[in-house]
Amino acid sequence: MTVLHKCHDKLAATWPGNMNLQIRDPRAHALAKQLAQRKGLSMTEAVIAALETELNRTAQATPLAQRVAEIAADLRALARPGGRDMGKAEIDAMWGHD
Repeated sequence: MTVLHKCHDKLAATWPGNMNLQIRDPRAHALAKQLAQRKGLSMTEAVIAALETELNRTAQATPLAQRVAEIAADLRALARPGGRDMGKAEIDAMWGHD
């Protein structure tokens, strides 16, 4: 272990909340830098903003099963009476899977 690693470990151990996040992915770095430049933020602020935005978005998102059920209900409401059942062969032909 180098002196630099020892200093880093000592600092990380004493930092409030023992915060230690290092992202060594070039794409992640480029995206953070791009967002920071667009919004006039530091890269840390850009990462925090992106994470908060995504957490808010996913917290407010309607689950997929619920969205599908709502779409199915809407389609049932739009269906005209007198429909007929279709067999697999007819459906395959309709999709071009003869």
